[in-house]
Amino acid sequence: MQTPASMVMGIVFAPLGLVLVLTAAITPQWRERQARLGTTGHGSLLRAGLRGQGAVARTGPADAPLMLRTDGLWESCLQVEHSELKQCWPVTGPYRRDPRVRLAQGLVLTSLFLCGTGIVLACIGVRCWTDLPLRGVAATGGLLVVTAGLLSLTALGVYTHSLGRLGMAEPGRGRGPAQHRVPQPGLRAAGSLYFGWLGSCLQVLGGSALLLSFKRPQCSTCAPCPHLPPRRSRPKISHRPDADAYEVSC
Repeated sequence: MQTPASMVMGIVFAPLGLVLVLTAAITPQWRERQARLGTTGHGSLLRAGLRGQGAVARTGPADAPLMLRTDGLWESCLQVEHSELKQCWPVTGPYRRDPRVRLAQGLVLTSLFLCGTGIVLACIGVRCWTDLPLRGVAATGGLLVVTAGLLSLTALGVYTHSLGRLGMAEPGRGRGPAQHRVPQPGLRAAGSLYFGWLGSCLQVLGGSALLLSFKRPQCSTCAPCPHLPPRRSRPKISHRPDADAYEVSC
């Protein structure tokens, strides 16, 4: 069987999009911020680690080591530039309880599940080992893949739109002065978001290609063979005895 080009495009783009979205989901580089190390909090801990590694800990704010803070859906990391010192921990505090972060987590998990299910159905529907593919099954898988791509795009859009306000309490909510912090400048999108955007677009493209499986192409094997004469012009085969072939009438 010659697999249609739409099915080939779908079964190639859909798994690739799934891998990219999964990579974005498990990596902690959704947003990042750079800052100079201070003398308290994580800065003092990292300075102690740098001293333990033999590095020189500078005290001036201008020449202090540069710290890179990254946040993901399930993990946050803190790393010193040009150093192997890195610390990661599960997301906690207001960032973990932020409804937009929880919404993005749920949408990404649902997207991964739907995309995996759609790829399985697409593989069953293509059936490259037989002559007739199951077009309805392949198209249903494509519909699931398109839905998964749209869900992941929604999650990425919500996170990117509120990137600088995630984990910050809204005015009028919470108790105490610590709940009324303003978004800190310097937050920007990191590499995992770009992986997610690319993977989601590939999912939508692959699923749309599989949806074209609903269109049944014309069967090229049903056309009459040009090497055979038409039925009405074919010679008739007689089953009469050989003697009848030489019968002479006056």
